[in-house]
Amino acid sequence: MKIVESLNEIKRDALGVLLQAGKRADRREMYEYRKTTVQKGILQNAEGSALVSIGKSQVMAGVKFDIATPFADRPTEGVFSTSADLLPLASHLFETGPPSAEAIELARVVDRGIRSSNTMDLNSFFIEEGKVLAVYLDLYILDHDGNLIDCSALAGMSALLSARMPKIENGKIIRGEYTGNLPLKEKVVTCTFGKLADKIFLDPSLDEEKGMDCRLTLATTPDRLCAAQKGGWGTFSEKDILDLFDISLEKGKDLRALLD
Repeated sequence: MKIVESLNEIKRDALGVLLQAGKRADRREMYEYRKTTVQKGILQNAEGSALVSIGKSQVMAGVKFDIATPFADRPTEGVFSTSADLLPLASHLFETGPPSAEAIELARVVDRGIRSSNTMDLNSFFIEEGKVLAVYLDLYILDHDGNLIDCSALAGMSALLSARMPKIENGKIIRGEYTGNLPLKEKVVTCTFGKLADKIFLDPSLDEEKGMDCRLTLATTPDRLCAAQKGGWGTFSEKDILDLFDISLEKGKDLRALLD
């Protein structure tokens, strides 16, 4: 543990020197993404799927539908649920077992951005009393080199955009038959920023994550903020947040273009 802490301190010091000089280890600009790719429909048996990479980070997303009982306080509203699986093959940092705090946070941040945007009309998923359609978004981390949130959010949105609505008869899903694509009103993306001292940068790599003070994730549609999530012990000022919101809207255009 002491060796790991010492290595992180070294990385933090090296990161600080670079950032103060306006540089990054991979020669990116402060608000520049690593190379990002999106592949839709990679899983034959899923209703919707996608594979996204940001740099060396890689996330696969799958969408499946089922019949569910609605929540008692929302009897006519469908169910939307997101889960994340940090596969041990993706990083030595991940272990087998129940979902870790990191996996739970990752799923919740992606879920919150999509849910808060109201891109899905969950009331349209009502089938009959006591029965609604449930949409399950599953995220599988295949390679971890930092910024899993943006990679997962982009994979999740791409998978939802490619998802096919199942045919429903007599309160049951007819497997293998579809009625069209899942209707979505907005394309939601996230932009995650790291901060060390007074320097802020977009799309932190794994080494940058180990050295930074904190991070801020902003989920946006083309014209508004849907959700925000902060991690770490550092702080962002009100001016920081307003500036990063503007940057998120601009960078979001590039991310959404990859979803078309």
